[in-house]
Amino acid sequence: MPDTQKLLSFLEARILGVLIEKEKTTPDSYPLTLNSLTLGCNQKTAREPVISVPDSEVQMALEELRGRVLVLETYGASGRVLRYAQNFGKVYGVPPASVALLAMLALRGAQTVSELRANCERLYRFDDSSSVEAYLQELAERSSGALVIRLPKQVGSREHRWAHLLCGAVTPASDEISREKGAERRELEERVTRLEMQVAELQAALKDLL
Repeated sequence: MPDTQKLLSFLEARILGVLIEKEKTTPDSYPLTLNSLTLGCNQKTAREPVISVPDSEVQMALEELRGRVLVLETYGASGRVLRYAQNFGKVYGVPPASVALLAMLALRGAQTVSELRANCERLYRFDDSSSVEAYLQELAERSSGALVIRLPKQVGSREHRWAHLLCGAVTPASDEISREKGAERRELEERVTRLEMQVAELQAALKDLL
């Protein structure tokens, strides 16, 4: 029986999140090749935080996950290229709805019930917010060990946010620092985009003058 109490590294959790996501959103290309999986890990949208890891690091993490039967290897229909599939639900003994929630928390960080319901739409369709909360409560109260935690409500926030515990304990302080860094990065990216547009406009205007 695989050891589900052993914590995952950040990259291992990201890999599992990507495999769970792509199984539902791009079924034609699933199981994923190493290259596709790396691209999914480094994706700049729907990821928090955004990372940049090489194939070699992803390969090392895959070996660890394969040893715990969380990832399965296959050659698929072509029989030529090695591909990877996730086995998370069976190893951890959780239903598809919980798998979707944990994947989304691993991919996007702490979120409110409303955010989770919206972000999980393509992975699992919840009837309402109360059903999302019910699954989260179940994950938080597992006798074999909690997989999620409800974070203290932030000042000015109407909802509590939830975080996964696959990589260990989450403190409100560290989570807040992570969110602040994410906000700073997004602001910087927006400023760079605006500057690039301004440069393009100036170049076009200069070309008209010459």
